[in-house]
Order: sequence, then structure tokens, then C-alpha cells
Amino acid sequence: MTTMLEELLIAQGEPLVLATAGVLTGLVFGFAAQRSRFCLRAATAEVAGGQFGPKLAIWLVAFFAAMALTQAGLALGLFDVSSTRQLAAEGSVSGALIGGLMFGIGMILARGCASRLLVLSATGNLRALITGLVVTLVAQAAFTGVLAPLREWIAALWTVQGGAGRSLLANLGLGNGAAAIVAFGALAGALAFGRRRDLSTGVLLGALVVGGAVAMGWAATALIAANSFALVPIGSITFTGPATDTLMALVAERRVALSFGIGLVPGVFIGAGVAALASGEWQLARFGADTPMERYLIGAVLMGFGAMLAGGCAVGAGVSGGAVFSTTAILAVFAMWVGAMTTARLMTWRAGSAQTV
Repeated sequence: MTTMLEELLIAQGEPLVLATAGVLTGLVFGFAAQRSRFCLRAATAEVAGGQFGPKLAIWLVAFFAAMALTQAGLALGLFDVSSTRQLAAEGSVSGALIGGLMFGIGMILARGCASRLLVLSATGNLRALITGLVVTLVAQAAFTGVLAPLREWIAALWTVQGGAGRSLLANLGLGNGAAAIVAFGALAGALAFGRRRDLSTGVLLGALVVGGAVAMGWAATALIAANSFALVPIGSITFTGPATDTLMALVAERRVALSFGIGLVPGVFIGAGVAALASGEWQLARFGADTPMERYLIGAVLMGFGAMLAGGCAVGAGVSGGAVFSTTAILAVFAMWVGAMTTARLMTWRAGSAQTV
């Protein structure tokens, strides 16, 4: 397999191979995410309402599947992710916490995180499409534009060195094998929890595939990097950065520079769209009285800035980063849960107060 990959890289070049891997990973993720209704926003809102139900089970199955499969691959020596930015580069604790809080608040207001907005866009949801575009534009402004100085200032408040300082496993003194065993145990518990919440086999399988797609992304980019003579960044599924790259490439460049992320975004869109069409769920959805645009736009701004500050979105930091036990990624997803649950509770309280007036 290694020889075949080397030959493919020589014949086609790293950009095309990476983009193809991104498309394939995106197709798998998009199809499974649409069929399983995988969504961090839905899980946090459910828990905020005092319920531990099916939406939480779906998220837990996907999260622990990504962690278990990624750690198993690392333990078996199938690939290596030690050089990825989530572990090797300097990280920001302040960015993870503040950005995570902002992202969590934003995804409740916008009724979906970055990945869910992309999946919903492919099913005909115009609210999600417009909101996702605003998320992308704000993320670009926070990365290289007018909001970049503010992002950099917040991120510099509390930093941690790369390497062992950003690896929760290193801090705990655990290896990949032990992490895989714990993660598989947690996955078994999540599956049992899902069955007790009457989730069908198809939905649970979809959630498993969502997590498997994250591990697929880590394995694909790591293997390409290991067999390439060029410097190839190792990563997995994330949406804010690749979405900004895709949008900027389409509007500012005559030729698109291929990469894993450039292939990932259209792959997810196509996969989710095919799943929606196959199930008869493709339907136009617009803003209305019960879905005010201003709330979605405020949420989009918070998510765009928060994702760039936290180092990733709910999937990029929360699931992909969590799968490799990045300390800052785990802090970010914890902050997302806190921000989302607090906002959901406040919105429920406000709605109840309005009804009693």
C-alpha cells in the first residue's frame, strides 16, 4: 500500500491526492451526518433542557468512535499525528476557553454549528446557507482581516507550549493503547445508551461512520505526509478554516490551490445532498417569523470569530482535536458545551417569562 501511495503521489502530485482524500472523507462524513442527525447544538440543547436523550447519544457515539478508532490506529503504528498543529504547535488556553464559549453561544442562536450548517445547506435550507456564509466571512476577518489583531491579543493571554504541553495523554502518562481501550469502552457505553433511547440501528451506524470519517481523515493525511517528499500538513475534519479557504479561492483566485480542506467542503455538501435526496428530505427552508434572521446572524458572527480563536469548530476542535487528546481542543469543546447550555437555558427562561406576561 505504501508503494502504491508513493507511486500515486509521484504521478498525480500531493495537492490532487490530498484533495481526493478530502472529497472521499467529506462524502462519507456528509452522508452519515445527514442520516444520523449528528449535531452538537442539538445535544447541548437537549441536556440544557434536563434530558439525556437520543441527540446526546448520537454525539457521544460519534465522539468516542472517532477517539477509539484514531487511538487504535496510533497504537498499532498505522499512522502518526505527533506533528499536527493540534499537538506540536503552540496553543492558546485563553483562545480555547473564550473562543469555545463564543462558539457555543453562537451555535445556539444560529441553530447549528459550522458542520451542521453545511449539511443543512445541502438539504435546501437557505437559512443555513446564508448563516454559513456569514460564519465563513467573519472567520476570514478573524484570521487575516480586521478582526485578526483582537483574536491574536486574546489568544496571547494564556498560551501553552507544543508537544507534551498540548497532549492530555502525555500529561496523564498514558499511551495510545490505553487510550484506545478506554475509548472503546466509552463507545460501547454510548451505543448501549443509544439503544436505551430507542435509536435505530441505522442511526447508530450513521453516528459510528461520522466518527470513523474523522479517524479516516487523520489516517489519510498522515499516510500521505509519511510517503511524500513535500511538507504535507496532517489534519482531519474541520470546517471553518477549509470553508474560508474554499470561499476565498473561488472569489479571489483564478485557479484553486488543491488541498485536503478544499476537497472536504464540497465532499460533505455532496454527501449530505445525496443523502437528503435519497431519503426524500430535500426541501427549501427560509427565514420566517419563528426564525428571525438577526438572531442567526449574531450567532454566525460569534461562531466565526470563536472558531478561529478556539482553533476549530465543534467538529474540528471538539471531535477531531478530541480524538488525538489535544488539551486545548478538549478545553474548547468543554467551553462550547458551557456556552451552549447556558444560552439554551436563558432562551428557555426568556420564552417562559414572555408567555406568563
